[in-house]
Amino acid sequence: MRAVRLTDQGLVLDNNYPKPTVGAGESLIRVTLAGICSTDLELIKGYFNFRGVLGHEFVGVVEQSSDPAWVGRRVVSTINFADPASAEFAEYGLEHHPRRTVLGIFARDGAMADYVAVLTYNLLAVPDEVSDEQAVFTEPLAAALRIAEQIQLRPSQSVAVIGPGRLGLLVGQVLSMRGAEVTMLGRSAGSLELAQRIGLATGLVSDVSNSLFSITVDCTGSAEGLEQAIRITKPQGTLVLKSTYEGLASINLTKVVVDEIRIVGSRCGPFAPALRLLSRGQVDVQSLIEGRYSIDQAIEAFHHAAQRGVRKILLELS
Repeated sequence: MRAVRLTDQGLVLDNNYPKPTVGAGESLIRVTLAGICSTDLELIKGYFNFRGVLGHEFVGVVEQSSDPAWVGRRVVSTINFADPASAEFAEYGLEHHPRRTVLGIFARDGAMADYVAVLTYNLLAVPDEVSDEQAVFTEPLAAALRIAEQIQLRPSQSVAVIGPGRLGLLVGQVLSMRGAEVTMLGRSAGSLELAQRIGLATGLVSDVSNSLFSITVDCTGSAEGLEQAIRITKPQGTLVLKSTYEGLASINLTKVVVDEIRIVGSRCGPFAPALRLLSRGQVDVQSLIEGRYSIDQAIEAFHHAAQRGVRKILLELS
């Protein structure tokens, strides 16, 4: 099968990669569409030292399954894999299981291939009214929803989302739906145009006064963005970190200590609510799509996705 692989020599399109076999409790998915996200780009730079097939945002059709009822259904899959029968599962779940693998990120081949094998336990059916183009956003939209599970968000609070990119625009929309006063912040007026079209309030992060926001969400994927996020957070405010990137951040944390800022790491979120939002058309994801490429053009697609300001690039596999 065709597969987009990260090797010691870099990113390659392998046209003869072995088709995955299905083990006990697993399903084989024929992938129809996959998305390139910032984590994929950071993996290429060395994040997690991953080697294997990339991709964790996808939609596809079940061709084989440990549960025959899934065969032929259009599905997405959560990205963390662990044994539900393990002793640790009740305490940690999938997302934080100490022996988990992560689709296309850690110790498990991903979905930028004609086929991907996943645990049947992880599958969710895609509603008929949700297109493939919408369904491929399930994972990042779920990550945006995770924030509301972790922090108490009151309508009276001022919220800043720094980084008007692939994930930041989803975070901004989700938090706005919770009634908060959300401002999307970027480095340039051009980077904020889509946020304005979606209906979010916007501003330049360089123009924001110190200690202005009760809650700040960093979606920049950079140490510079983290510094700005700390700067604009109020005393006893909350800073939510959504960025993952290769390299070490050298940050002055004095303000965090002196102002008693609470820092919350935020990762994967709930897929079922994300699919409900998509089925109701409550989140605009179509506007985030900037390009579609065949998997045969995968290298070109990654070059496009890596350009500054580019949002979602999709790989077609059907």
